[in-house]
Formats: sequence, C-alpha cells, structure tokens
Amino acid sequence: MIMEQAPIQTTDLYTLQLPSARESVTLLENLIEEIADKYQISDDIFANMMTCLNEVVINAIIHGNKLDPNKKVIVNVEVDAKRTIWTITDEGEGFDYVHLADPTAEENLEKLTGRGVFIVKHLADQCVFNTKGNEVELLFKL
Repeated sequence: MIMEQAPIQTTDLYTLQLPSARESVTLLENLIEEIADKYQISDDIFANMMTCLNEVVINAIIHGNKLDPNKKVIVNVEVDAKRTIWTITDEGEGFDYVHLADPTAEENLEKLTGRGVFIVKHLADQCVFNTKGNEVELLFKL
C-alpha cells in the first residue's frame, strides 16, 4: 500500500522596518507588488491590500509615531497559497479603536478625516487591533 503525501504548505515570511517618514510607504508598496507578482494575486485583492496597508502604515507613521525619526513602523507579512496576514506595529501610545466616530453619520460626512479604520475594516477580510491600539493584523484571502 502506497501512502499519498499531501503537498507541503509553504509559508513565506517578510519583514520591513520603516522609518517614520511618509516616503517609507514606497518600500511598503514595493513589497506588496513583489508578493502580488509571486502569488499571482488578483487585481481586486491587490487594490484592497494596497489601499488598506497604505492607510494603516501612514496612520502608524503620522498618528502612532508622530513622525519621530527615532521610531520605526514594523511590517510583518505571512503569505501562503490561501491568504496573506499583515501585522503593522508602531511605537506610539496606541488609540481607542472601539470608540471611533462613525464616518457615515450625518454629522461626520463633511469631515476630511476619520474614515481610515472604517475603510480598512470593509476592504480586509479580517482586521484585528491589539488591546493598546498600536498594532493591527490584516488578513486577505487569496
């Protein structure tokens, strides 16, 4: 009797340490493109990843690390054939992600800020913050 072996699931891990400067998103975008090419990620998932990760990393740089050149934003990615899991951590104080104003409420429609977390929660398949609010995990199914 011959046992059939299941194919081994391979997972790729990537890490970026980004300086707290707006230009750092270029390094992030390069990594997203590299992963999208390697895994032949569809255009719509690629667009969602690019939108969400740009938003989260810019927030980490500006609001989390307050553009402090001594602080970094750490991006970790775990990729396999079925999903990507992105973990973005800043060195800031965190924020209260539970009590955010609803950007769809009439009194907030004219405001230019406050939509980022709302958008990310709708575009990512899963969005989980740590208790402190300085780390977010985003999952995208491939």
